[in-house]
Amino acid sequence: MKRLAVVSGKGGTGKTVVTGGFAACAARTMRLTMADCDVDAANLALLFDHTVRDSKPYFGMQCAAIDSSLCIECGICAEKCRFGAIHLEEDGYRVDPIECEGCGVCAHVCPAGAVSLRDFRHGEIFYSETGIGPLFHARLTPGSGTTGLLVTEVKQWALEVGGDADLLLIDGPPGIGCPLISTVTGCNAVLAVTEPSMSGLSDLGRLVRVCEGFPVRIFCAINRYDLEEGITAEIAAYCAEQDIPVLGLIPFDPAVPGAVRSRTPVTALDTPAGEAVRGVWERVRSELDLP
Repeated sequence: MKRLAVVSGKGGTGKTVVTGGFAACAARTMRLTMADCDVDAANLALLFDHTVRDSKPYFGMQCAAIDSSLCIECGICAEKCRFGAIHLEEDGYRVDPIECEGCGVCAHVCPAGAVSLRDFRHGEIFYSETGIGPLFHARLTPGSGTTGLLVTEVKQWALEVGGDADLLLIDGPPGIGCPLISTVTGCNAVLAVTEPSMSGLSDLGRLVRVCEGFPVRIFCAINRYDLEEGITAEIAAYCAEQDIPVLGLIPFDPAVPGAVRSRTPVTALDTPAGEAVRGVWERVRSELDLP
């Protein structure tokens, strides 16, 4: 199985639209498994009619909990909590699970043994069936800080159930933090989707520096390239300096938002953007020696 992650150094570059277009193309010639690793705002499932077949809770890090029957209300736990997660309420001390980092200091200092670390549900992982292959995605509880761990679990379930496919196609998260690192780990290649803006160029550079720490091939595609062709030229020059192949230039296309609303893959469009994304996919397919 080849593993390809479509990533971006910033949000709003069109990464998910490109991933959805790739998925529609790939499903015509190979067995496909998809994973949406943008778990803070997963939306790849919005592009396909899908049915949730299974789900499981995601617990992530443990959180502190106070047993009110043992608590002597000395306040030491609240005093020592550097994250301000423990508060005195009308019925005693309570832990805010959103603020708790699971460090365990409160349990260590409690003289009455009233504090312990317990499993806390931080989200949910879904296995869905689409018309082109299984899709694994997740919903993270707002405020939870265990995104990288959740990405890893999404990928593990995708490999357990859909590991006999020819391609694991991953819709990656924006940015360069832990979710990206978890996404890129174990991949054969990444396609960086960027846009012709100063922030797009800057964030592409940061993304490349992170990905260079992994044994992956790095490719690039420039979306909406014709909106600022001067910066597009700068991005192309940067990629040439870094020996990163630019696999295609995707023009701005007013038909794309309508296709997203109607759950039509961009590669099904007989428009400039549809043709360009099909071209990028064919180059990716050739570079990775896919069926």
